[in-house]
Parts: sequence; structure tokens; C-alpha cells
Amino acid sequence: MRSSITRRNFFELSAAAVLAPSLHAASFPAKTNLLLNQGWTFLGREGAHDAPQTVTLPHTVATLSWQKWQPEMWQAVWRYRRSFAMEKLARDQRAFLRFERVMQGCTPTINGHVLEEHRGGFVPFEYEITEWLRAGENVLELAVDARWIDCPPGGSPKGPPSVDYLLPGGIPGGIAVEVLPQTFLRDVVARSRDVLSNDRALEIGCTLDGAQTDGLSLHAVLHDADRVVARASGAVTASREIKMEMNKLTDVQLWSPDQPHLYRLSVTLMHRGVAVHTVDTRIGFREARFEVDGFYLNGKKLRLFGLNRHELFPYVGFAASPRAMRKDAEILKRDFHCNIVRCSHYPQSTAFLDACDELGLMVWEEIPGWQYIGDDAWKKLAVRDTEAMIRRDRNRPSVVIWGTRVNESRNDVELYRTTHAVAKRLDPTRQTSGSMTPSSMKTWKTDWHEDVLAYDDYHAEKPGEVGIYPPKPGVPYMLAEMVGQFNYGSGKGFGIKYRRAGDPQMLTNQALYHAQANDKVIAQERIAGAIAWCAFDYGSLLNGYDSVKCPGIADVFRIDKPAAAFYRSQCDPRRETVIEPAFAWDFGPATPHGPGKHAPIFSNCERLEVYLGEKHHATLSPDRAGYPHLSYAPFFADFEGMRGGDLRIDGFLGQKKVLTRRFSADHSRDKLSLLADDKELIADGSDTTRVAFYPVDQYDVMRVHDEGTVTLSVEGPGEIVGDNPFDLKDSGGVGAVWIRSLPGKRGVVRLTAKHPALGEASVSIQVR
Repeated sequence: MRSSITRRNFFELSAAAVLAPSLHAASFPAKTNLLLNQGWTFLGREGAHDAPQTVTLPHTVATLSWQKWQPEMWQAVWRYRRSFAMEKLARDQRAFLRFERVMQGCTPTINGHVLEEHRGGFVPFEYEITEWLRAGENVLELAVDARWIDCPPGGSPKGPPSVDYLLPGGIPGGIAVEVLPQTFLRDVVARSRDVLSNDRALEIGCTLDGAQTDGLSLHAVLHDADRVVARASGAVTASREIKMEMNKLTDVQLWSPDQPHLYRLSVTLMHRGVAVHTVDTRIGFREARFEVDGFYLNGKKLRLFGLNRHELFPYVGFAASPRAMRKDAEILKRDFHCNIVRCSHYPQSTAFLDACDELGLMVWEEIPGWQYIGDDAWKKLAVRDTEAMIRRDRNRPSVVIWGTRVNESRNDVELYRTTHAVAKRLDPTRQTSGSMTPSSMKTWKTDWHEDVLAYDDYHAEKPGEVGIYPPKPGVPYMLAEMVGQFNYGSGKGFGIKYRRAGDPQMLTNQALYHAQANDKVIAQERIAGAIAWCAFDYGSLLNGYDSVKCPGIADVFRIDKPAAAFYRSQCDPRRETVIEPAFAWDFGPATPHGPGKHAPIFSNCERLEVYLGEKHHATLSPDRAGYPHLSYAPFFADFEGMRGGDLRIDGFLGQKKVLTRRFSADHSRDKLSLLADDKELIADGSDTTRVAFYPVDQYDVMRVHDEGTVTLSVEGPGEIVGDNPFDLKDSGGVGAVWIRSLPGKRGVVRLTAKHPALGEASVSIQVR
């Protein structure tokens, strides 16, 4: 029996293979590797008599809006059931039940046999079910514990408000049964070596699970698309730990943010010349290291420029589709021009990380947690999570550093010596870190045990201007967080000042704070870079507004706020030319005086010519005196006393006009915009695309603070996931829903949106 499985994307093959078919080469023999994502019966709360529903994974137990989440919505034990058919196992076969992740605890029952509870919602886990699996019909039942249980990040006596992200329960990942031979490949790890020389090599480590060793051998093949780059073989010994090498890899290309070249390593276990099990894993050749004077990738110094990301989505919590997860990576890399993202504050989905590998977005990945450290049993789970995270993702070229500390926690010397040691044992090629606060930084010289000192720098030198501390001496240093909260103050209103429906001037200020902070980071050569707080708003009871915390440069719908203009502008104009005002060209009730005297415009042009109507208003140059270290400093225009009319901005590189943007203050020609991220979906019942809606002016520029209700209707093989009707008031005039496919239903989905003042708009999506 030949079994082949790509461990990297086992649970998401059905959707991801269509999204990137050339990169998913695993085969799934019939009735040996069974994805169980469709056809679940959701029975509701344990002890209740809820009407059963048929659901597809990923799935959230509660019906959620985009705001006003409360833990009571999901804090219960929930029941799922699914039947599946299997052929009788041969004597030389074993069966495993595998979970990508379940929020927050899970007790499975297979054919009446209760398995051990798993606690923790962010790492994969499995059970061997060989002795309980039967030929024909099998019944799998799950008790999903979405309560506040004692495991990272939860367990604090203070309850859910003690963690700065909510934990909606459910099954946000895939489930599968895999049938394997008696002895199989448990693990394959690949480490590139000497990548900056002509003696580039690949070290391959394999671990076998099973007692058999007689007659077994291993064969590894390195593929570049359809081309075979190298081969290696290894003998199986009694230790069942096998090492192989591929040497003199002179023609491999290095992985980098600009050229994220990926290879497929295929390792096959052979028994007397017959292939019995194959593991495919995707790798890249690169060297990443933090030094005292900065970060180096492939021997060249590179400034880290990034954002933190929470994986919470409106309506579905953590249970977004693989396509939606991938879209976040695309926004961060292609729209915000980040070269690194921090997975705050837990390991994130394989779909997101797959996209990071493919796009060239470097990753800081860290263990689950937020400030709280529990008892010895809790710490044991934190160590387990460290190991599970690293085992899952250590072959990824995008991951350049492990976060082995609980975010912003106290210095627990014994715990963090242990997690650091686990990381070094499993992956000696990467350095470790964890975010430090003013409290933990006080004793860093004696109580800090990672490789890279990372600090959450939220201080201000004076009102309205960001301050950045100098790095600590003698150690690699970077910023894990900055900007997003330093000016919040305390008490009422803490955490909501960047709310889209709030003060427009505060949103403009947020954009300037990000520019100021990054300029000051770049000024200090020893700081490896900064990962600002944060990319997207997210669900939180800690200082949020109606359970939404608003420090993102985009909102929960992934729609830009003015602060995104700074990030969009930081790219080479030869690739993309940008003119993005960090203000609204509007003179309505929310902004009666217009943009004012010091209105920021973010652009990578060399010169801007500003017109009011057809009359020339100003020639602008970038403010290099105020922002001397940014690649592309902001421009500032004086609009004091302006009361309306059209605004036109022409951008120039040298003497060549490269871009014109127009903005209207006249609301009489406003309309409703309706935009879908994707033109096609897969008919698997879980694939989704975001459809955003908001008022725009006659030049298709988004308006702010518009009110009214958008009513949605759908025709064809799809369903709306989200609020319908949607009130624009609390969201600052923008909104979005998901369109989700239906299992096995193909055709054209047509979504129509209506607004009482802005009219009607429609969008069509093909389901294949």
C-alpha cells in the first residue's frame, strides 16, 4: 500500500490545491486518507435540545455579528457528529485521527470509545484509532469545550476580559483520518546549510514511527517544479532516526521577500524496493540571523518593516476559510508592503503561513498566551505548544524567528529556559524572542533567556509625537510592537480612539504616528526593525468598543483606515505609484472645516501638484526635514479655509506625470460601491470571498461617516455570512460580508446590495 501526504497542508488540500495547484502535489489514494470537513451534524450545546444543523468545517459554534461579541455566546460544551465509511484495515496498516485545531478543548469519541481530552486551540493534535476503526460505517462524535478552561492563553481567574483577544469556540480547522503502514514517516525536517557558498547543502532528518526496521530504506528527491534538483538515500537503523544530505547544490535559488523561490522535498519510505509511504514538504534555501547591529537575510542587512496580525474575523471568529486566511497575507505583503508579520499571539493557520511562504512575507511565530502564566500544569501545556508549533512549521522559509515567551508576560526564568531549550533542540537554525514590557525589561540582564531582545515601545517624547527608545547594548534588538496604543491614555475611551466611526482627526493622527515611529526606528542602525501594532482591528473585551478593539490600520473587514496610506506609500514607484491622502475630502457634519492647515498626503512621488477645481493650489515636496529617514516621506498641504469643490492631485517623477487622483466634496453624485475579492469560488461548502460595500464619490473614492442601512440579497449557489441588513452607522460607513459556496452546488452567485440614498449595486461570482 502506498500512502502519500503533504503534512504542510493536509487539512486544506481541497481548497488550497485549487488556489495554487502547482504547489500542492500530494496524492490521496481512495479510502486511505479521508478529509472529514463536510457533512457534520452540529447538535448544539451539551444538555440542550437544539435543532441539528448540517455544517462544513471550519465552523464557529455561535452566530456572530461583526461586533458585540460576548463570551456567553459560546462558553459551553458543544456536540458534533459525523459518520464515515472505511474499508477494513489490513494487518500492516494503522489509522490516525488528526485535527488541525479546535477551540478550546476537544474530547472525541470514535465508535463509542472516548478518547483523551485535548486542551488548547491553536496547535494540531492526533489520536491513533487503529483498534477502534471498523470496516463500513464509523461514527465520530466530538465534545468541543468552548468554556474558559485552564490552558494557554486562558485560565486566569479574571476570565475572558483578562486576555486581549476573544476566543470564539468551534472547529476552525480541518479533521481527517489517515491510514498508514505499520512503520511510517512520523517527521521530516529539512535544514539548508552554507547557502551563501558554492557548497550549499540540505540536511534531511527523518523519524520513523513503528517497530519494523528490516528491509526499509529512505529515498529523498528535491524538486524545482517538474525538475529534479537532487537525490539522496539513507539506511534505516534500529534507532529509527535517519539523516541524509544533499550536497553541492550550486544551482538552487535563495528564498527572499523579493524572490520567494520554493522547492518540494519528497521523502519516500521503501520496503524491499516498494514505496510504502511518502511525505512531501515545501522548503526554501535562505539564511536569516539577528546580529547586534541588525537583521541579515542571505548575508545582506535588511530592515524589518511589518505589522502584528490577529486571526479573528467578523462573523466567524477564527473559523475563516483558507482563502480568507491567504488574503490577509496578500494584504500585508502586496498592499501594505510589509516584509514581516508577527503572528500575535498564537500559531496561525497553515493557509496563512502557506501564503507567507509563497509571497515572501517573513514571519515571527509565537506560542499562545497573553500576559498570564498559570500553574505547573498550565506551563506544561505552554511547553507542549512550543514543541507542536515548531514541529509543524520549522520547514517553512518564511518563519525567521520563534516567539518562545508568552506575550508581555513576567520573567519566568525556569519556564522560558525550558521553551528556549525546546526550540533549540527542535530547530537550532532559528533564534528565539518574546515581547518585553517596561516591567519585564527591568531585570532583562539576569532574567532574560532568548536570543533577540524584543520590546513593546509605546512611549511618547511629547504630546503628539512618537518616541522610540535606543536599543539595549550588546544584544540583537527589535520592536515587537509600537504605535497602536501609546496615546490611548487610561480609563474610559482607552482602546477606541482609532475607531473608524470616531474622531476623524484621530485617524489622521494615527497615520502620522506610524510614519513618525518608523522614521525614528530607521534612524537607529542597531534596531533590526519594527513590527507595529497592528494590521487589523479585532475582537476584544479589553478596552474595546462593543467588543471591537480598534488599533488596526485597517478595520475588522480589512478595509483601510487613513493609517494604511503610510504603508501603501512605502514602495518603489517603479512598481506602484501611490497618492493617498490621510484625510477625507469632505465638509459635512463630521469634518465641517475640511482637512485643515497641515493635511498629510502619503505618496512615493517626487513632487505633487495640487489643484482646487481647475485652479492650481500648491506645489508640494516631501517633508524630508520632518521625516529624514523614511524612503518616502509624507507631503503636507494647507487647506485652511477651504469649503468644497473638487480636489485634484497630480504626482510626478522627475518631469513625468505618473498619477492623477481626484476627490469630490459634492455628495449629490455619491453611489454605493460593492467589491468582491474573488471572481470564483470552489463548491466545497466552506470556500468564501469577502464582499465589501461603502459609499464612494463620483471618482470612486470611499466616503466616511455615511449612515443608512445596506440590504443584501443573493441568488444562485451561495449564501451570505454576515449581518443583513447592515447598519453603516457604527462601522463608520463601511461594511462587508462573506459569500460562501454550498457543497457540490455550481453556477453563478449574484449578490445585490441596496441603500435608500445611494442606490443599488451588484456583483457576480462563479462557483466551480
